[in-house]
Amino acid sequence: MKFACLTILAISATFMLATPAYAGGKSAQRSQWATQMLDYKHKMIVEQTGMTPSQRDKFMPLYEAMEKEIYETNAEARKLEAQVSAKKNPSDSEYRQAAEALSQAKVREGEIEAKYYDKFAKILSQKQLFQLKRAENQFTKSMLTRSKRKAK
Repeated sequence: MKFACLTILAISATFMLATPAYAGGKSAQRSQWATQMLDYKHKMIVEQTGMTPSQRDKFMPLYEAMEKEIYETNAEARKLEAQVSAKKNPSDSEYRQAAEALSQAKVREGEIEAKYYDKFAKILSQKQLFQLKRAENQFTKSMLTRSKRKAK
């Protein structure tokens, strides 16, 4: 569960910072950082899966679409969570709705990944699909390690 939350955090950060509408006063720096982070992630995935240039060109647009869809799903749930958190005395019904939205976001995330897995399987070998998950996990760990170093 903790690792899943961290994965969502990494994906969320990727899209939040890559979205120009999100960027505030330091938009150029955020945009540059987001671009570098995405390039690093894509390079890591390509290297660790051993994708050919042809596979990469077919895979990356699908992968980015999947991440965007997951981000949007989680953003909706987080929005409801924030609304309930901001209230002085939320009702049990409001808490229930927010908790259900957060739980359903996880379900939806799994459904999105399953849908894209079938599309990825038409491009990548089974070994590469396995390696993809390992590369995603390694990317998340590397982001957490960098974050911890900056916090010290």
